[in-house]
Amino acid sequence: MTAPIKMILCEDIQNLLDKPDLMLLDCRDVGDYRSNHLDGALHAHDTLVETLIRKGDKQRPILIYCYSGHRSEHLCELFTGFGFEQVYNLGGGYLRWQELQVAG
Repeated sequence: MTAPIKMILCEDIQNLLDKPDLMLLDCRDVGDYRSNHLDGALHAHDTLVETLIRKGDKQRPILIYCYSGHRSEHLCELFTGFGFEQVYNLGGGYLRWQELQVAG
């Protein structure tokens, strides 16, 4: 049985970001990733995703985000389907994250 995908809102993300072993994956296109991304995020290109699925620590928490939270949800499903247990989708995605940074 696969673990459920955990949705986390941008407003509630700080505790997760404070985890020292958290892996951040940005699944937006590479140009947007290069332009700006969350601190410490890796671009979720195909080779990285394949390597993580084959050799990654399935207990390590992973936060995946895209523009608005839809594409990242599919990537979360992929990881949970391969047995990863702590997979989080960033609700509202990078767009919401930026809105909160500007407002905050």
